[in-house]
Amino acid sequence: MQRIATGARPDFEEKAREAGFTFHHMHGEPYWDEDTVYAFDLDEVETMIEDPATELHGMCREAVDHVLRSDDLMDRLAIPEAARPMIAASWEAGEPELYGRFDLAHDGEGPAKLLEYNADTPTALYESAAFQWQWLEDMVGAGALPEGSDQFNGLHEALVARLAEIFAPDTDLHFACFPDDPEDYATTEYMAWAAREAGLGAHFVPIPEIGLTEAGQFADGEGRVIGAMFKLYPWEDMLRDDFAEALPQARCQFLEPPWKAILSNKGILPVLWRLFEGHPNLLPAYFEDEATQPAARTALSDGHVRKPLFSREGSSIDIVTPQGRERAPDRSYDGHPAILQAYHPLPVFDGMHPVVGAWIVGETCVAMGLREDRGRITRDLSRFKPHFIRA
Repeated sequence: MQRIATGARPDFEEKAREAGFTFHHMHGEPYWDEDTVYAFDLDEVETMIEDPATELHGMCREAVDHVLRSDDLMDRLAIPEAARPMIAASWEAGEPELYGRFDLAHDGEGPAKLLEYNADTPTALYESAAFQWQWLEDMVGAGALPEGSDQFNGLHEALVARLAEIFAPDTDLHFACFPDDPEDYATTEYMAWAAREAGLGAHFVPIPEIGLTEAGQFADGEGRVIGAMFKLYPWEDMLRDDFAEALPQARCQFLEPPWKAILSNKGILPVLWRLFEGHPNLLPAYFEDEATQPAARTALSDGHVRKPLFSREGSSIDIVTPQGRERAPDRSYDGHPAILQAYHPLPVFDGMHPVVGAWIVGETCVAMGLREDRGRITRDLSRFKPHFIRA
C-alpha cells in the first residue's frame, strides 16, 4: 500500500458536472481528491481486504442471530421493545440484504482491523462504484497509469445482479431519502439507476412526502402504494419516528431489512468480540459499563475510542490515549449510550490517515474505496481517494 502523486485529470471537474457528481466539493472544501492516490498489490487486496471483509460479514450474521436470542443484548443495543418482534420476524423470514460497508484500518502490513460496519445506510456509493472507475479508465487511457492497472471495484455490477436476484423483473421499487442532502440524493439516485439496469421500475420519493393509506400501507406523494422501498433513512430513526407503529403492518419490503437495525449499531462491536475474541481482524470492544472489568481494563490500557451506538460521520467520537484525548467537534450523539473499542492507530501517509471502506453486496466483499483525513477521526468532509491495483 502506497500513497503516490499522480496529479489530477485536467478536466475532472467538468466530468464531475457531466456525471452529476455535485458534491465533489462541499462547504468550500474538496471532497473528491485525485492529486494523490493509493496503490495496492493484488494479493494484498485479495488476502487482506476482500477475504477478511467477506468473513467479517459472515461473523456479523452470526452475531445478529445471537443478539436476537438475548433480551439483555437487545437492551444494550437500545432496540425499542415494540420493534423487536418485527426485527426477529424479518431475520427468521430470511429477508434479503442489499449492501453495506466495513471501515477498516489497513496499513499493508498486519491484518486489517474492523473499526465499524455501516450496514444500513452507507454513502460514498456513487464515487466508489462509478466515478472512481471512470478515473481509472481515464488515467490508463492517458498513460498516467500503466496498461493493465486495475481496481478492486465490482460494485456496480454486483448491485445490479443483487437487485435482480431479490426482485422479479418489472417490480416497482421506491427510492427514498431527504433530497436536500446532495450526497444522500446522489446515493439514492445511483441505486435507482442500478435498479433500472436490473430491469426494475424505480420511483423517487422524498421521505417527507410518504404517507399512510387507509389500509395502513405507505404511499408516495402521488398516492402510489409502496410495496418495496430502498430508504436512505437509518433504522434507529425509523423505529422512533411518527410512523414507527405502522411499520409491522405496512406490507412493505425494505432495503435494508429490519434486522439490519442490529448491525447498523456500534453495539455489534462488543458482541463480535464476545463471540470471536482474538480474531485477527477484530479489536477488543466492550459496552461502556463493562470497562472496569479486569479483561477490559487490560485490553483498553493502551487507549480506547469511545463510540456512541448510533454515531455517524465521526460525531461524538472520543479517542483517549495515555497522551491525551481527541474529541470530534460535532457532539450530536453525546446523549446516546456508548461502547469502548481498543485504540488502533490508523496508518499515516504524508500526514494523512486513510480508512479503507470495504463494500459488501449480498454476503460478499466486491469493492473498496478510501477516505483520508489529517485528523484521526474520519468525518463528513474527509476526502475520498481513488485507488488502483498495480499491473
